Amino acid sequence: MASVGPLDLRSDTVTRPTAAMREAMMAAPLGDDVLGDEPTVQRLEERVAKLLGKEAALFTPSGTMANQLAIRCHCEAGDEVIAHGESHIIHYETAAPAAIAGCMVRPVSGPRGLFDAEAVHAAVRHADIHSPRSRLVVAENTHNRGGGSVWPLAQFEQVADAARQHGLAVHVDGARLWNACMAAGYSAATFAAAADTVSVCFSKGLGAPVGSALAGPRALIGRARRFRKMLGGGMRQSGLLAAAAIWALDHHVERLREDHAAARALAAALASIPGVTVDPAPSAVETNMVFFTIAPHLGDARTFCERLASEGVHLIAMGPSRVRAVLHLDAGSDAPARAAAAVERVTRLP
Repeated sequence: MASVGPLDLRSDTVTRPTAAMREAMMAAPLGDDVLGDEPTVQRLEERVAKLLGKEAALFTPSGTMANQLAIRCHCEAGDEVIAHGESHIIHYETAAPAAIAGCMVRPVSGPRGLFDAEAVHAAVRHADIHSPRSRLVVAENTHNRGGGSVWPLAQFEQVADAARQHGLAVHVDGARLWNACMAAGYSAATFAAAADTVSVCFSKGLGAPVGSALAGPRALIGRARRFRKMLGGGMRQSGLLAAAAIWALDHHVERLREDHAAARALAAALASIPGVTVDPAPSAVETNMVFFTIAPHLGDARTFCERLASEGVHLIAMGPSRVRAVLHLDAGSDAPARAAAAVERVTRLP
């Protein structure tokens, strides 16, 4: 279906509930989740735990809260978290590991936001009163700043094994784990099996208006529930939101393949535009994100995106010359052509 009006590809978080999703939300039986009798939330939590192969799950308002609850549950003040230097927990969660859990983050490197077992071994702090205690490894799948990249299952299992050798826990920031599963062909439970905890999001590619979940051992999730309340994340008649997430799981997971195909089409179209550099290969555009760089004569990425907005297409600057487009449920079948045409027009502006 062709889209009408402005085309917003800043993120897959801009999606709005479909009419069918709204109906499901209005029909959901409700209770009070903080008091423990919200039936729709309980149904979602049980569903997510089963999908991820974990004992229990906790519905949260956001992916950031789910990640930070995991860090707070695994770590104590003075501990250190090992994560890729381009991770969401470093760039987009307002220093919450330090503010909430009192933890440092030790960044490691690797192509496209991924790292290997050797990086874990090298980053682990050995027992020393001068050093923080290595406690947790965090892997992001898909990796946002890595270009929507997908963790190969064997590589992640090797990273998790390296963490275990040092007594570290493993958390997966799986905000877009559903995209990774569609691209790589593994199930969420298969990937999550090597992790202690996993967060997943419903308000990105799945199109729900709000919500994420944290899954893991029952005792840890009980601890996370207490911290969620402490941070103001306890929600009352949140079955309205949980119903949207359940609808999304039932109807919007398989269709993520459409977003991936649209992203590849956009990358292919952008590759022919002078002044734009993009790798259209499937190995570079694995899921629903397209990153490209603009030549110096086109100015900086932020200004370039402002000019695009005046053409009715909204993308987001991800660095001085780097721009991101994210394909999603609401984009429309003509999104790749519309976005590429707008980029080409802007590159020709004086």
